[in-house]
Amino acid sequence: MNVTLGHFLSLGAMLFALSVIGIFLNRKNLIVLLMAIELMLLAVNTNFVAFSHYLGDLHGQIFVFFILTVAAAESAIGLAILVLLFRNKSSINVDELNSLKG
Repeated sequence: MNVTLGHFLSLGAMLFALSVIGIFLNRKNLIVLLMAIELMLLAVNTNFVAFSHYLGDLHGQIFVFFILTVAAAESAIGLAILVLLFRNKSSINVDELNSLKG
C-alpha cells in the first residue's frame, strides 16, 4: 500500500478540523485554546511538507521551519502571559479575564 498525497492532506484536514472544534467547544481554558492553535499550525505544516515532498521542492520544508519558529515564540509568550494572569487573577478561566479589554 502506497501512501499518497491524499492521505497526508486528509490527515492535515482532520487535524485542522479537530483544532477548530477544540477552539469552538472549549472557550473556558486558556491552555486548551493555546494547544488547539498549535495543533492548527501543525496541521498546516503537515500539508506544506506533503506538498514539498510530492512536488520535489524544498521551499515548503523551509517554510515549515519559519512557522515552527514563530509557533515556539508564540507558545513562550503565551505561557508567560498565562503565568502572569494566573498570579494576578488566580484563575485561567477565559471568561474571568476581562481586564484586557481596552
